[in-house]
Amino acid sequence: MALIDVAAREIRGKVVYYGPGLGGKTTNLRYIHRTSSAGTKGDLLSIASETERTLFFDFLPLDLGEVHGFTIRFHLYTVPGQVQYERTRIAVLNGADGVVFVADAQGDRLQDNLQSLGELAQNVAQQGKRFADYPLVMQYNKMDLPDALPASVLDQHLNTIGAPRFEATAVNGAGVVETLRAICKLVIRSL
Repeated sequence: MALIDVAAREIRGKVVYYGPGLGGKTTNLRYIHRTSSAGTKGDLLSIASETERTLFFDFLPLDLGEVHGFTIRFHLYTVPGQVQYERTRIAVLNGADGVVFVADAQGDRLQDNLQSLGELAQNVAQQGKRFADYPLVMQYNKMDLPDALPASVLDQHLNTIGAPRFEATAVNGAGVVETLRAICKLVIRSL
Protein backbone atom coordinates (compact mmCIF):
# COMPACT_ATOMS: atom_id res chain seq x y z
CA MET A 1 0.00 0.00 0.00
CA ALA A 2 1.54 3.28 -1.12
CA LEU A 3 2.34 5.84 1.54
CA ILE A 4 1.34 9.38 0.69
CA ASP A 5 3.01 12.10 2.73
CA VAL A 6 1.06 15.25 1.84
CA ALA A 7 3.25 17.56 3.93
CA ALA A 8 6.45 16.32 2.26
CA ARG A 9 4.67 16.00 -1.13
CA GLU A 10 5.99 12.46 -1.51
CA ILE A 11 4.47 9.16 -2.58
CA ARG A 12 6.32 5.97 -1.66
CA GLY A 13 5.37 2.80 -3.48
CA LYS A 14 6.53 -0.77 -3.08
CA VAL A 15 7.29 -3.07 -6.00
CA VAL A 16 8.21 -6.71 -5.43
CA TYR A 17 10.12 -8.87 -7.90
CA TYR A 18 8.68 -12.36 -7.49
CA GLY A 19 9.45 -15.68 -9.16
CA PRO A 20 11.24 -19.01 -8.86
CA GLY A 21 14.71 -19.35 -7.41
CA LEU A 22 17.63 -18.40 -9.66
CA GLY A 23 15.25 -16.77 -12.16
CA GLY A 24 16.97 -13.37 -12.21
CA LYS A 25 15.15 -11.24 -9.65
CA THR A 26 18.29 -10.08 -7.87
CA THR A 27 20.08 -9.66 -11.19
CA ASN A 28 17.34 -7.22 -12.24
CA LEU A 29 17.84 -5.10 -9.12
CA ARG A 30 21.61 -5.18 -9.42
CA TYR A 31 21.38 -3.96 -13.02
CA ILE A 32 18.96 -1.16 -12.07
CA HIS A 33 21.21 -0.10 -9.21
CA ARG A 34 24.38 -0.20 -11.32
CA THR A 35 22.90 1.88 -14.14
CA SER A 36 20.82 4.40 -12.17
CA SER A 37 22.33 7.82 -11.51
CA ALA A 38 23.61 8.45 -8.01
CA GLY A 39 20.96 11.05 -7.19
CA THR A 40 18.07 8.73 -7.89
CA LYS A 41 19.01 5.67 -5.89
CA GLY A 42 19.82 4.58 -2.40
CA ASP A 43 22.00 1.72 -1.30
CA LEU A 44 21.28 -1.77 -2.56
CA LEU A 45 20.83 -3.88 0.54
CA SER A 46 21.08 -7.61 0.10
CA ILE A 47 20.96 -10.59 2.38
CA ALA A 48 22.42 -13.58 0.61
CA SER A 49 23.76 -17.01 1.46
CA GLU A 50 27.22 -18.33 0.65
CA THR A 51 25.97 -19.34 -2.80
CA GLU A 52 24.67 -15.80 -3.61
CA ARG A 53 21.00 -16.77 -3.46
CA THR A 54 18.78 -14.20 -1.79
CA LEU A 55 17.60 -15.39 1.60
CA PHE A 56 15.36 -12.51 2.55
CA PHE A 57 15.18 -9.61 0.14
CA ASP A 58 17.06 -7.08 -1.87
CA PHE A 59 15.88 -3.52 -1.32
CA LEU A 60 16.58 -0.55 -3.56
CA PRO A 61 14.92 2.83 -3.01
CA LEU A 62 14.58 4.63 -6.34
CA ASP A 63 13.36 8.18 -7.03
CA LEU A 64 11.41 8.53 -10.26
CA GLY A 65 10.71 12.24 -10.46
CA GLU A 66 7.43 14.04 -9.86
CA VAL A 67 3.77 13.53 -10.70
CA HIS A 68 1.33 16.38 -9.97
CA GLY A 69 3.85 18.01 -7.63
CA PHE A 70 4.54 14.83 -5.64
CA THR A 71 7.94 13.17 -5.63
CA ILE A 72 7.58 9.50 -6.53
CA ARG A 73 9.88 7.11 -4.72
CA PHE A 74 9.70 3.37 -5.28
CA HIS A 75 11.18 0.75 -3.02
CA LEU A 76 12.11 -2.34 -5.01
CA TYR A 77 12.30 -5.70 -3.26
CA THR A 78 12.97 -9.25 -4.32
CA VAL A 79 11.75 -12.35 -2.58
CA PRO A 80 13.69 -15.59 -2.17
CA GLY A 81 12.49 -18.06 -4.76
CA GLN A 82 13.41 -21.25 -2.92
CA VAL A 83 10.36 -23.27 -1.88
CA GLN A 84 11.27 -23.36 1.82
CA TYR A 85 11.00 -19.54 2.11
CA GLU A 86 7.26 -19.25 1.46
CA ARG A 87 6.58 -17.35 4.70
CA THR A 88 9.28 -14.84 3.83
CA ARG A 89 7.73 -14.29 0.39
CA ILE A 90 4.36 -13.63 2.03
CA ALA A 91 5.91 -11.11 4.44
CA VAL A 92 7.82 -9.23 1.72
CA LEU A 93 4.76 -9.21 -0.59
CA ASN A 94 2.60 -7.70 2.15
CA GLY A 95 1.73 -4.10 1.29
CA ALA A 96 3.16 -4.26 -2.22
CA ASP A 97 1.65 -1.89 -4.77
CA GLY A 98 2.74 -3.99 -7.74
CA VAL A 99 4.69 -7.07 -8.74
CA VAL A 100 7.14 -8.00 -11.47
CA PHE A 101 6.94 -11.74 -12.01
CA VAL A 102 10.38 -12.83 -13.24
CA ALA A 103 9.96 -16.12 -15.07
CA ASP A 104 12.96 -18.22 -16.04
CA ALA A 105 12.41 -18.84 -19.76
CA GLN A 106 14.32 -22.12 -19.86
CA GLY A 107 12.12 -25.03 -20.86
CA ASP A 108 12.98 -27.15 -17.84
CA ARG A 109 11.89 -24.33 -15.49
CA LEU A 110 8.30 -24.08 -16.75
CA GLN A 111 6.89 -26.10 -13.84
CA ASP A 112 8.83 -23.99 -11.32
CA ASN A 113 7.40 -20.84 -12.94
CA LEU A 114 3.86 -22.22 -12.80
CA GLN A 115 4.22 -23.18 -9.15
CA SER A 116 5.63 -19.77 -8.21
CA LEU A 117 2.97 -17.89 -10.19
CA GLY A 118 0.20 -19.95 -8.59
CA GLU A 119 1.60 -19.16 -5.16
CA LEU A 120 1.77 -15.45 -6.05
CA ALA A 121 -1.89 -15.45 -7.11
CA GLN A 122 -2.86 -17.19 -3.88
CA ASN A 123 -0.82 -14.77 -1.73
CA VAL A 124 -2.35 -11.73 -3.46
CA ALA A 125 -5.84 -13.16 -2.91
CA GLN A 126 -5.06 -13.76 0.77
CA GLN A 127 -4.36 -10.04 1.05
CA GLY A 128 -7.91 -9.38 -0.13
CA LYS A 129 -6.93 -8.29 -3.64
CA ARG A 130 -8.11 -9.59 -6.99
CA PHE A 131 -5.13 -11.03 -8.88
CA ALA A 132 -6.57 -10.14 -12.29
CA ASP A 133 -6.76 -6.46 -11.26
CA TYR A 134 -3.43 -6.32 -9.44
CA PRO A 135 -0.60 -4.24 -11.03
CA LEU A 136 1.52 -7.01 -12.54
CA VAL A 137 4.19 -7.14 -15.22
CA MET A 138 5.60 -10.40 -16.54
CA GLN A 139 9.26 -10.63 -17.42
CA TYR A 140 10.54 -13.63 -19.37
CA ASN A 141 14.19 -13.69 -18.35
CA LYS A 142 17.10 -15.61 -19.85
CA MET A 143 15.70 -15.34 -23.38
CA ASP A 144 19.28 -15.42 -24.67
CA LEU A 145 19.77 -19.05 -23.67
CA PRO A 146 19.44 -21.76 -26.34
CA ASP A 147 16.81 -23.69 -24.38
CA ALA A 148 14.59 -20.65 -23.75
CA LEU A 149 10.96 -21.21 -24.69
CA PRO A 150 9.45 -18.78 -27.20
CA ALA A 151 7.49 -15.91 -25.66
CA SER A 152 4.30 -17.20 -27.28
CA VAL A 153 4.64 -20.50 -25.39
CA LEU A 154 5.39 -18.71 -22.13
CA ASP A 155 2.36 -16.45 -22.71
CA GLN A 156 0.14 -19.49 -23.20
CA HIS A 157 1.22 -21.02 -19.88
CA LEU A 158 2.06 -18.04 -17.68
CA ASN A 159 0.25 -14.97 -18.93
CA THR A 160 -3.36 -16.05 -19.17
CA ILE A 161 -4.55 -12.70 -17.75
CA GLY A 162 -2.83 -10.67 -20.48
CA ALA A 163 -0.48 -8.68 -18.24
CA PRO A 164 2.15 -6.52 -19.94
CA ARG A 165 5.17 -8.69 -20.61
CA PHE A 166 8.75 -8.22 -21.61
CA GLU A 167 11.45 -10.51 -22.89
CA ALA A 168 14.68 -9.98 -21.00
CA THR A 169 18.25 -10.97 -20.38
CA ALA A 170 18.79 -9.38 -16.97
CA VAL A 171 22.49 -10.20 -16.84
CA ASN A 172 23.14 -7.65 -19.64
CA GLY A 173 20.14 -5.41 -18.94
CA ALA A 174 18.02 -6.26 -21.97
CA GLY A 175 14.37 -5.65 -21.05
CA VAL A 176 15.14 -4.68 -17.43
CA VAL A 177 14.45 -0.94 -17.64
CA GLU A 178 11.40 -1.49 -19.85
CA THR A 179 9.98 -3.86 -17.24
CA LEU A 180 10.63 -1.36 -14.44
CA ARG A 181 9.00 1.49 -16.37
CA ALA A 182 5.93 -0.62 -17.08
CA ILE A 183 5.34 -1.65 -13.46
CA CYS A 184 5.92 1.91 -12.22
CA LYS A 185 3.34 3.24 -14.70
CA LEU A 186 0.82 0.59 -13.62
CA VAL A 187 1.36 1.37 -9.95
CA ILE A 188 1.06 5.14 -10.46
CA ARG A 189 -2.11 4.62 -12.51
CA SER A 190 -3.58 2.44 -9.75
CA LEU A 191 -2.95 5.14 -7.16
